[in-house]
Amino acid sequence: MLTTPPDATAVMRQLTGKLRFKHLQLLVTLDRVGSLHAAAAELHLTQPTLSKALHEVESAFGLALFIRGARGMQPTAVGQLAIRGAERLLRELSHLVAETTAEPAGAVLHIGAPPFVALAYLPQVVQNLARQRPGVRVHLQEGLTPVLAHALMHKHLDALVTTFSRELSETAFPKLHYEKLFETESAVIAAPGHRLAGASRVSWTQLRAEPWVLPEQMSTTRRAVDEAFGRAGCLTPTPVMESAHPSTNLRLVAHGVGLSALPVDVLRPAEAAGEVVRLPVDPPLARGSVGLLYRAVQEDDPKIQWLREALELGGPKGQAA
Repeated sequence: MLTTPPDATAVMRQLTGKLRFKHLQLLVTLDRVGSLHAAAAELHLTQPTLSKALHEVESAFGLALFIRGARGMQPTAVGQLAIRGAERLLRELSHLVAETTAEPAGAVLHIGAPPFVALAYLPQVVQNLARQRPGVRVHLQEGLTPVLAHALMHKHLDALVTTFSRELSETAFPKLHYEKLFETESAVIAAPGHRLAGASRVSWTQLRAEPWVLPEQMSTTRRAVDEAFGRAGCLTPTPVMESAHPSTNLRLVAHGVGLSALPVDVLRPAEAAGEVVRLPVDPPLARGSVGLLYRAVQEDDPKIQWLREALELGGPKGQAA
């Protein structure tokens, strides 16, 4: 157990404020080719430029990600984790760009949302939109908020209905407008037969010893879990499995694979059916917020107004994020 674990919020703010997708591409390329010289040639950059970029990445993480040896540049243990995360984000961005650019011209509203928002909240929104604007077709892209926000900034998406971090928006995406919709509550869940299911109070120290099925890193719920463990003076346990999809995590918990944390609106049907139970965790997970996010220059865009109507947003249009 660590007595002074890293502040997850501070680390997240630092990474989102300093890292760009060019840094992710550098990590993946350097791991594959094994030298700055070869990576510079492949990325059509000078070696000093690439060395500076690698220094920026390692400074953002606060740790060395590569070591130089006789066999070239080799990733450290932390570097391997960073590379896997970079590969995942780049794959998701590539998929997102391919899907959105392949759409034919017409009345298509491109919306991005994290999986739990798409599962719990968007069905009613799409139903409203279909009723109010019968000629409009919706294209939904699910993913992590940083990837979706990057796509929004580059005009691959019209808007996001997403969890929101003010630190994220102010540092990395300063030209967005945000309209808050509602707050979200998450809970720690277990199978009904779990040994902690009947407890009157469960501490995060107790939860540290349990197997976990965790949301993907950089998701809002995962960040809340990491922060809760950090406040308890310990690191988040290594999960049995990570998954971005709340429905998958719900089924795994119901089958006794481990504990998980999910938004309450997602878990309610399974809880009512007796498939999972909430644990009385103290302190509870921090609440989050969901809102509409769009580029500031889109304030008068008809598509944004259609979406605002479907979301039943009234009053002033938006506030700077």
